[in-house]
Amino acid sequence: MIIIESPSQDAYFNIASEEFLMQNYPGQKIFLLYVNAPSIIVGKFQNTLAEINLDYVNANSIKVVRRMSGGGAVYHDLGNLNFSFHVPHLDQDFFDFSQFTQPVVDMLNSLGVPAELKGRNDLLVDGKKFSGNAKLLRYGKIVQHGTILIDSEMSVLADALKVNPLKFIDKATKSTRARVTNLSSYLPEGFTPEKFKNELITYMLQQNEKATLYNFTAEEIDKINQLATEKYSSWDWNFGFSPNYNFKRAIKVPAGFIEAHIDVVRGGTIQNVKIFGDFFASEPIEDLEKQLIGKNHDIDFLTEFLSTLDLKSYFGEVSVDEIIPLFK
Repeated sequence: MIIIESPSQDAYFNIASEEFLMQNYPGQKIFLLYVNAPSIIVGKFQNTLAEINLDYVNANSIKVVRRMSGGGAVYHDLGNLNFSFHVPHLDQDFFDFSQFTQPVVDMLNSLGVPAELKGRNDLLVDGKKFSGNAKLLRYGKIVQHGTILIDSEMSVLADALKVNPLKFIDKATKSTRARVTNLSSYLPEGFTPEKFKNELITYMLQQNEKATLYNFTAEEIDKINQLATEKYSSWDWNFGFSPNYNFKRAIKVPAGFIEAHIDVVRGGTIQNVKIFGDFFASEPIEDLEKQLIGKNHDIDFLTEFLSTLDLKSYFGEVSVDEIIPLFK
């Protein structure tokens, strides 16, 4: 087994590094540790917009990244440690999460923390979740990764993942919100995320006789950065990859009440739009609806597109800033 500490706190880089390791170390057992700056990591089969508070995320510069595994959305910050096991598939039970959560549980138990695996893939202490785990099988390898909440900003976690469920109708995988807690109040005094990471590495070295530490080479870092740029930081992957969904939103502006119903298909493309309201328009609203078909349900793109139109002819006295919340 090789143990790798990521040199980066960038979520795009760290999620990309997992795919890089799967592709380039097919027969190697790996234990990867990384810490992300504020970010939301969504499951592969989720509708990203239905999992995040987009306004809050944008206002607080929180990165949004889709991972390769299923499961629900999680919030990462500097108070959260992430671990990732990579092993050849062989005859292992894909649905058994205990094999790779047990080292974390054992280490915590040795520190007097009453951690335990509950349900399929959650680690709990006193009935509250501090770690969620997800899994995938690719390139002949099983990858299981999980979070460890040590000293995370709980108020930010709650606000970043607070979504109006009435906006979306889809069949995407939904996140379940459990009672969560930080481990800081259970750990010995002075146990920072950095100290916890070092202790976990020491524990893994002790428990695995042939385990060695490994650092990414400069060439590997360049390749991971390339993958992060081309895939994991792209709108197409993080938002456009979402399954088909129906979106509806109503707003009240000085010009009147406006409601939009939007059908979006895989790729993030708007397939159908219907706009209702009590506003006054000099041009048929159907003309605007037709112009929106085929566009991406991407707020930055739509803001730029709507800025090229004479919105007053469709809605009366409105600005782009007043109309754009209709699509959020």
